Amino acid sequence: MAEDTGGGTDGYAVGRVTAEELHGAAEELGALLVDTVRDGASLGFLATLGRGEATAWWRALGPDVADGRLVLWTVRAGADGRLAGTVQLRPAAPANGRHRGEVAKLMVHPADRGHRLAGRLLAALEERALELGLRLLVLDTETGSPAERLYEAAGWTKVGSVPDYATDPKGVPHPTTIFFKALGG
Repeated sequence: MAEDTGGGTDGYAVGRVTAEELHGAAEELGALLVDTVRDGASLGFLATLGRGEATAWWRALGPDVADGRLVLWTVRAGADGRLAGTVQLRPAAPANGRHRGEVAKLMVHPADRGHRLAGRLLAALEERALELGLRLLVLDTETGSPAERLYEAAGWTKVGSVPDYATDPKGVPHPTTIFFKALGG
């Protein structure tokens, strides 16, 4: 990991991932994505997602990570470094939006939930966002999902919801809630 934000007393460690590390971890990240989607998380994929497709999706992010258009973190568990979760930050590209970024693909493996890993991933992301000069973060999540409650508890402000914005992994449309968080003040 490019940057290790340390492990807690519970044995989990959050770290930023380089493009080279992403390439080497793509299969593991693909397995995490498949498991999380199959558990019902609305992450832009359907339940038919296979590991090969998921791995290819992760590998395709390498150029964006290398160029700084995407910042990626993972959280790993124990001495063996098993992948437990991930999150992404995509700084805005337009000249008039370089003060903001989008949070995406926050996921924690179902077996690792209950250890506040999502909050730790968000904290690392927010810290780096400030270092990059980002003062505003936005994200969207399925309305009524556990993720929506997580963001509310983490101090994110709900903007509103859009009906039938995205489907769940089974292909059923659900509303999406849009959130923002102002940083550094």
